[in-house]
Amino acid sequence: MSISPELLIYGLIFGAVLLLVESIYLAVFGKSISLNSRVNRRLDLLDKGARREEVLEQLRKEMGQHMKAKGFPLYSILALKAQKAAIAFSPSQLFMLMGGLSAVAYIGLTVGTAAETPIRIAVSIAMGVSSVYLWVDNKAKKRMAMLEEQLPDAVELMVRSLRVGHPFTSAIQIVAKEVPDPLGTEIGMIADEASYGREIGESLKAMAERLDMQDLRFLAVAVTIQQQSGGNLAEILDGLAKVIRSRFKLFRRVKAITAESKWSGMFLSGFPLVALVMINVIQPNYYDDVKETAYFIPACFIVAGFLIANIFVMKILVNIKV
Repeated sequence: MSISPELLIYGLIFGAVLLLVESIYLAVFGKSISLNSRVNRRLDLLDKGARREEVLEQLRKEMGQHMKAKGFPLYSILALKAQKAAIAFSPSQLFMLMGGLSAVAYIGLTVGTAAETPIRIAVSIAMGVSSVYLWVDNKAKKRMAMLEEQLPDAVELMVRSLRVGHPFTSAIQIVAKEVPDPLGTEIGMIADEASYGREIGESLKAMAERLDMQDLRFLAVAVTIQQQSGGNLAEILDGLAKVIRSRFKLFRRVKAITAESKWSGMFLSGFPLVALVMINVIQPNYYDDVKETAYFIPACFIVAGFLIANIFVMKILVNIKV
């Protein structure tokens, strides 16, 4: 029951495929697609000479194309995350990327391992599909976290603009110019849509539903109510900014409080597997005396069941609803 060195090769190939996804994405769309760019992507496209309506159409297409393809088999589990991540690749391009990465993984498995052809095909497809899914999931989590962090500052910038006498449409445009991605491009689209006649409240509501973000829903409701019934929008948004910032601080505090429990859960879930690998590496014949008995396989299934149950129980214990 020894651990084959090919497992290490599988891990290295999978890691290389993951890195290749990001490399291809940056190569196709350039540095402006990166979230750490000081100039948001909308302004970068405008600086390159694209017309305002063309940029708006391109960004709206990129941000809405994934939910339109939700009906594709197996793509529905990826569509929502791809939309939150604002992946510029179209659904068909993502499928092509999965196929290309699977081919790269198959070549790597062919060169580095002696596995049978059906096994190489199955493992390469699994690597290609899972690498794209993990990459999109990571992009979505990172982008949503940055949106939540940027929103209070953006609302406070709107408040300062309103208090010095700017109309709300100008305040939106100021935020679109001053705030980097991801929020800068999102607000820039709202500013462009307002220029072409769409109500800002309606645009904010559509953005909140597309991103499934509660704080944005609060902002959309506040703006819509003010447009319908009037009132001091600066004071309303100032109070909203304080609420959003307090919620953000509370989320961070809960995350800090549960961090130890999460790491403990990860350790308790991963240590038995690490111990199993180390035992087989250090002493490959450790289980020889018992693996031929009738109780060995049932015991393995029982242990695996407890390990899986441990993962779900620990996740429930640290998943605090705020």
